[in-house]
Amino acid sequence: MAGDTPGANGSSPSPAPTPTGVEISKHGMMGPHAHEGEGFFALALGAVGVVFGDIGTSPLYAMREALAHSKGGGTAELAVLGVISLVFWALILIVTVKYVMFLMRADNKGEGGTLALMALAQHALGKRSTWIFFLGVCGASLFYGDGIITPAVSVLSAVEGLKDAPGLGRVMAPLVLPIAAVILVALFMVQSKGTASVAKFFGPIMAAWFLTLAGLGVYHITDDLSIVRALSPHYGVAFLIDNGILGFVILGSVFLAVTGAEALYADMGHFGKKPIRAAWLWFALPCLTLNYLGQGALVLSHPEAHKNPFFAMIPEIAYWPVLILAAAATVIASQAVITGAFSLTQQAVQLGLLPRIDIKRTSETQAGQIFVPQVNTFLMVGVLILLVMFRTSSNLAAAYGIAVTGAMFVDTLLAFVILRYMWKRPVWQALAVAVGFGAIDVVFISSNLLKIPQGAWMPLVLGGGLVLIMWTWSKGTQILFDKTRRDSIPLNDLIEMLKARPPHRAPGTAIFLTSDPQVAPVALMHNLKHNKVLHEKNVILSVTTSDAPRVPEGERIQIETVNEDFKRVVLNYGFMETPNVPKALGLCRRQGLKFDIMSTSFFLGRRSVVPSATSGMPLWQDHLFIYLMRNAANPTDFFHIPPGRVVELGTQVTV
Repeated sequence: MAGDTPGANGSSPSPAPTPTGVEISKHGMMGPHAHEGEGFFALALGAVGVVFGDIGTSPLYAMREALAHSKGGGTAELAVLGVISLVFWALILIVTVKYVMFLMRADNKGEGGTLALMALAQHALGKRSTWIFFLGVCGASLFYGDGIITPAVSVLSAVEGLKDAPGLGRVMAPLVLPIAAVILVALFMVQSKGTASVAKFFGPIMAAWFLTLAGLGVYHITDDLSIVRALSPHYGVAFLIDNGILGFVILGSVFLAVTGAEALYADMGHFGKKPIRAAWLWFALPCLTLNYLGQGALVLSHPEAHKNPFFAMIPEIAYWPVLILAAAATVIASQAVITGAFSLTQQAVQLGLLPRIDIKRTSETQAGQIFVPQVNTFLMVGVLILLVMFRTSSNLAAAYGIAVTGAMFVDTLLAFVILRYMWKRPVWQALAVAVGFGAIDVVFISSNLLKIPQGAWMPLVLGGGLVLIMWTWSKGTQILFDKTRRDSIPLNDLIEMLKARPPHRAPGTAIFLTSDPQVAPVALMHNLKHNKVLHEKNVILSVTTSDAPRVPEGERIQIETVNEDFKRVVLNYGFMETPNVPKALGLCRRQGLKFDIMSTSFFLGRRSVVPSATSGMPLWQDHLFIYLMRNAANPTDFFHIPPGRVVELGTQVTV
């Protein structure tokens, strides 16, 4: 059941939650705009710890997988030089040029991400576009598909280093899967405690990890200095031609080296453009390049190392410290994805893409510190299922990448709209950029689609299911809103009727929560019909979600006096904020609207929805919508309203 409650809660019949601006942040571990007032070096270090976790752990498996699919098993000179060349130029073209140089220029008031691009595209067109909305929903859904695989493949790839541990490989090999499962379960179990107390260590740990990558690379480049030839794109092209159709398959493994690239854009709001750009160009990119070159030189000089080149790089004396550091780095990368899923869920709820969900705060001082129990459980169960199904990081790598390539292609399509309609570039310029980036995206998407029989179907099925849920919820709430508006009386008409036939007046203030302040709320009509009373003061309250990340306190409240008995109050929140009705109403005193929250009654209308086969959505979709409504979180808790002050009045509606 859903209430006649404000649009921002995501489970009311409201047109307000137009999804025009959500930041998909993989790594929402810092408060919004945490970069304000912090030093440049501290922000750059924070970016290393939070933004680059996924892409920074790719050397554990990317080179191994690409070589394994190469002709001849990956020991030929052309195979090694070709893979290194492809990895390097993927890092340059996709991460550096597309995201760092281009997309980071398109921000939504400092925030980035796929749906921030969607917001800008909607704004540029000046109207709500169904296909742009659908692209945004696809981007959000694909994020979850990527997010469920990242922790499994990252942690498992690090723990698999136990198989090559000096003197203990055979003993530890059977324990790899259980140890990875224990680490991941422990990670999910501590989410309810928050990460504020340990997040300050993420930057130094990941910086140590990147320096270790660089050090190992430099140590082995001397094995065969000719490896620097691989930086020429010539070898990548020659390798693809030599491998024929197999080269197309290999591109799917090469793409593993750039998973996490979208994080640079998504986390602009946490660290700022300049620190992220500097950390990538002057630290992360050189460290990754050196490591991949070192892996290549090692394989050229010791072909047997191609089976697991990263762990073969490590000197025996440093093996255990590097293994422990690798495990820590993959846990941090996984934490970033989990927190990002929480952040995305909060934003999707705010914009009406998902029903109300129980969202708990784990820090009173950092706004970005949230915990979503249902999402945490969903991810944990999903990750454990993946471990049992695939059992090795090589098998998981086959399922990894398709969701990321899809999200990147969405970014490219939305970037065309920004270029053409917001930045007013000529059509040929916008097309040139979109076709250039789009061609790269399509090549990688196509190569990753070849992985479907090996497991890439899983993130696609998950993403498709979430698209269906978001589309059903958005469409269902719109249908419910339209039906409610048709069946409701305009508030001004009701006021005229009350003047003609005044009801009995009750002392105190009544606040009626509604998604449409222009019509008489269901709870108000039922109160008049059944209780036959009208309070001395009546407030018609609605909550709206802006397409901006945050709304200044000065713009939080809009008060309109309808007559001496009624006032309309609109509370405005950004899509990255959590509504708190009592706190916001406390600001009303500054504008002359005074009342005691503990002597005020809040009236909520609850609708019991009945499916209809003759109108609205198909019957199966009606049942899905009703299921989502029934499982939505209580609006009283969601809006932080004192439970003892709430009165709920219900009605039945067909969809």
